Amino acid sequence: MTTATSLTFLRIALIPVFVAFFYLPVSWSNIAVTAIFSIAAITDWLDGYLARKMNQTSAFGAFLDPVADKLMVAAALVLLVEVSATAWMAVPAVIIIGREIAVSALREWMAEIGQGNLVAVNMWGKVKTAAQITAIILLLYREPLFGVIPTEMLGYIALYIAAALTLWSMWEYLRKAWPILRDA
Repeated sequence: MTTATSLTFLRIALIPVFVAFFYLPVSWSNIAVTAIFSIAAITDWLDGYLARKMNQTSAFGAFLDPVADKLMVAAALVLLVEVSATAWMAVPAVIIIGREIAVSALREWMAEIGQGNLVAVNMWGKVKTAAQITAIILLLYREPLFGVIPTEMLGYIALYIAAALTLWSMWEYLRKAWPILRDA
């Protein structure tokens, strides 16, 4: 197993740890879950970097990496919706999770018909992921940073930006796939 794939498996393994720490009835659980999610997010960047740098790219790694990303983001959003229990959190979470499922299905179908290159990851997908991770980190922390920076408010703003970027990136993938979809 390559180093990059090992990091992807680590990211998946961190998900139940993240969930368990989220529910710990201690004052520092928000710091722990923010750290765990941040480590997982770093492995997301690092596994791709190492795979390219060490020439360890593989079909399995290319498949597993986005699955790990989606599991990590979806788990965090579901937990945040649970503690927030408001439409302000639920609506962007549903947009983000729904888009991830829809685009994954589109990519799978396009790959099956030999057109996967049309919906390969692009710059908008990377920007969307960065916005999602930033929003989730801010929302998980839940405390004013340095006693003054309103991380929760900034997290909500970042979440809505992430949801907008999520819709935009989905639009870009659908636009590229439309000639094939139209004739299907």
